[in-house]
Amino acid sequence: MSATAVATPPPHDLEEFRGELTRFCSRRLGSWTEADDAVQETMIRAWRFGDTFQGRASLRSWLYRIAINVCLDVRVARNRRPQPVDPTDVLVEGDEAYGVAPAPDPVDVAADREAVREAFTAVVRHLPARQRAVIVLHDVLRWRAREVAGLIGATEASVNSASQRARATLRLRAGAAAHERPLEPAGERLVEQCVAAFVAYDVDALVALLRTDVLTAART
Repeated sequence: MSATAVATPPPHDLEEFRGELTRFCSRRLGSWTEADDAVQETMIRAWRFGDTFQGRASLRSWLYRIAINVCLDVRVARNRRPQPVDPTDVLVEGDEAYGVAPAPDPVDVAADREAVREAFTAVVRHLPARQRAVIVLHDVLRWRAREVAGLIGATEASVNSASQRARATLRLRAGAAAHERPLEPAGERLVEQCVAAFVAYDVDALVALLRTDVLTAART
């Protein structure tokens, strides 16, 4: 093990994330059976390459990065070309496919990023800060309600309620972007920062942005 690496995470630390990783992989693969296999492979790789975990990112972010690579490997093994991600479907209709890792074609990558930007623009434009955090963390990243509640200082019941209200608002506003005014500069900055974190699979950065957004809104 290198001098800068930290100890391999103990098994109970990895198992804590099995449920959310399974839901995450099922959205990317469209199959619970393949998702279970993908998560198991993720755990195996986490142990195999544990000496590469240096603790600069959270354990959750590190595991998500491994899971993303595993899911991409599964799709390649299927000889099925990944489709461009459409997070609008996820943010509005939570039972839709989560999407896949960006395709290597630069045109597809650009299309993916634009779809993500449009989705976050809708979230920032139409939802208050708490609902923004809930829809991204609970409905997209599949955090448990109690985890989201702990982050934003809410109850589990209020998180579930906020999720329902946010979905209803986004459904109602779907397709209205062409008639909306541009976001204020602060809103545009938040969108671009969230997009950058999302497409880089930087869960820590995205969580920090959303938490700061909630705290800032609470002070105003």
